[in-house]
Amino acid sequence: MLVTRARSVVGRVVAGRSCSSLAADPVVFVEGVRTPFLASLTEFQHLMPHHLLARAFTGLIERTGLGADQVDYLCAGTVQQEVRTSNVTKEAAFDAGFPLSTPGHTVTMACISANQAVNSCIGLLATGQAQVAIAGGVEFCSDQPIRYPRVVRQLLMKAPRARTPAAQQEVGELARGLTPLSLAPEIPDPREFSSNEVMGHSADRLCEVWGVSRQEQDEFALRSHHNASAAAAAGHLSDILPFTLPGTDKVVAADNGIRPSTLEKVARLRPAFRKGGTVTAANSSFLSDGATACLLMRRSKAAQLGLKPKAILREFSYASQDPVDELLLGPAYAIPKVLARAGLGLKDCQVVELHEAFAGQVLANLAALDSNQFCADKLGLVGKVGAIPMERLNTWGGSVSIGHPFGATGIRLLSHAANRLHAEDGERALVAACAANAQGVAMVLERC
Repeated sequence: MLVTRARSVVGRVVAGRSCSSLAADPVVFVEGVRTPFLASLTEFQHLMPHHLLARAFTGLIERTGLGADQVDYLCAGTVQQEVRTSNVTKEAAFDAGFPLSTPGHTVTMACISANQAVNSCIGLLATGQAQVAIAGGVEFCSDQPIRYPRVVRQLLMKAPRARTPAAQQEVGELARGLTPLSLAPEIPDPREFSSNEVMGHSADRLCEVWGVSRQEQDEFALRSHHNASAAAAAGHLSDILPFTLPGTDKVVAADNGIRPSTLEKVARLRPAFRKGGTVTAANSSFLSDGATACLLMRRSKAAQLGLKPKAILREFSYASQDPVDELLLGPAYAIPKVLARAGLGLKDCQVVELHEAFAGQVLANLAALDSNQFCADKLGLVGKVGAIPMERLNTWGGSVSIGHPFGATGIRLLSHAANRLHAEDGERALVAACAANAQGVAMVLERC
């Protein structure tokens, strides 16, 4: 117990020292926007990722009244990179009309890529490398990086360079090794590289370990859809930017995956990943297209520019654990870390936004945080972190209903958290998400 208390005190001291320069003039979340999140192969299917991200960038500039030439740096997250626009941040900046002199880079950290883009910008702002930054994220699941097998790729690369007899012989040997099957495309593999397991399989096993039933998952999924539908009807999803499809007059202005249903209907669906499993298409997030962006700066800079920030980005923490047994438990590891850094408890956060990769994944993380044994064995805590009240959690829906463009979701979570703080008269918000490679992130926001 004494060791645990000592670690907690040391953690607070280190956190305080590392954040001391930001305490008086913190980084603030001024505004967050996004395109509608659409199911893949629907209205956005003929576009490219940079088209979506450029719209998020221009929409953010329009909404805040800032000039593109006032932005010092851009950073965006993505997961499945389009090879022709590998630094999609800059390609989107070109499309959005930012000055050619504005630098930008792209980051990837699976489903928390947008969070990492935000934190990369926080670092630039904290060190004075930038005064105004835009963080973003984009994913375009309507187009997948489908490749030829490696032997074909090597042949296509080596053949034009084969100028010597030895090189030509090597190309000939490669060609003789080809078979009709060699031309079969390689479909993107959804399995974790380290564990060779599909994430849905991990979700099924996680639900078994934590005793999350099929009915509980279906009920949570329905809650997500009904909450999102109600929020949309009430005008709460104000972060959405209308998107005019190029070459047409058609305007897409709403998410298209929100479909409130009944428990009887979703209960009839078969398991999506393995026989006897409990994870289905209805209680999982779906492949989506979409982009997000947010404006970040120090509070003093916002005052100088006459902008009214929505929230202070107070703390963030990352976590990583075993990808075989704990692939989706990132929030349960990251949340205690960020609360300790901020000197807070769950009771101090009136708004909670958790990424819904799967309904069962959320419920398992909630159970872990409320488990004395997990918190003692895995986190070294004396007692459990506690229960998150459902009335504080994802009250405007989540990824199961709204959609999950991998590289963009993190900023959608932050935007909803910041907007909910004002709509629900909260003081602090907790945001957390899991990601591939068994990583997780948690962030604390404070209402401005």
